Amino acid sequence: MNDRFRDAALLIEARNISVTRDGKEILSNAETRVRAGEIVTLIGPNGAGKTTVVRVILGLMQPDSGTVEKRPGLVIGYMPQKLHIDPTLPLSVGRFLALGSPTNTEQTQAVLDEVGAGSIMKTPLQAVSGGEFQRVLLARALLRNPDLLVLDEPSQGIDVNGQAELYRLIGRIRDRRSCGVLMVSHDLHLVMAETDEVVCLNHHVCCAGHPESVTNDPSYIQLFGKQVASTLAVYHHHHDHAHDSDGNVVPLDGGERDHKGHDHHG
Repeated sequence: MNDRFRDAALLIEARNISVTRDGKEILSNAETRVRAGEIVTLIGPNGAGKTTVVRVILGLMQPDSGTVEKRPGLVIGYMPQKLHIDPTLPLSVGRFLALGSPTNTEQTQAVLDEVGAGSIMKTPLQAVSGGEFQRVLLARALLRNPDLLVLDEPSQGIDVNGQAELYRLIGRIRDRRSCGVLMVSHDLHLVMAETDEVVCLNHHVCCAGHPESVTNDPSYIQLFGKQVASTLAVYHHHHDHAHDSDGNVVPLDGGERDHKGHDHHG
């Protein structure tokens, strides 16, 4: 076994990933890693290569160079960025979740309850709202009882209040299951408060580390602009509070985000 995986918390590590397609360099020596109980978020502008990193990690795309090492026996639950369901198919939420998944009704109901969508088991899939559908996709990923959740833009199609609640839900799932989470997001103001580690991509890793260090990094400021960097909402602490960009204390709801500290690689 690779020496790195003697650290039982390390779930997956992608190193020096380079991808070129049709003569265009999509990724150059990109890297990321996720440990158990850690939320790592990939951010960056459109076309920066975030989804390509996910596809490489999932084994859906072979890089031109670089390696992806996974903990032996690693189980991944994947929530795709888009999933088109033919609206003419007579599928209820429960039947959709049962497709390709050897679970019983009780297990399906339990995971829907976990994501806050317990009342829609029998609802036709085409009748659920955008926010409900995202929760159904999250439930689908959780049915695998994953060690690692990979979420590609999990909050798209949801209003701002719904986005904030979804990110809090993901945090609670991480706490309850002690799984790792690798997430792609554009929602900088929201996701910075709900993540432990940020990897900022623009075809290569511009900067990486704790959210507060990334938002002060010159590469981040250059990429997103001074206004975004200076007005960014809160960043995450392993305490019962966070801080805004001026360092002021911002209480967290009921202290529910009081986590155990994790070791990180910046």
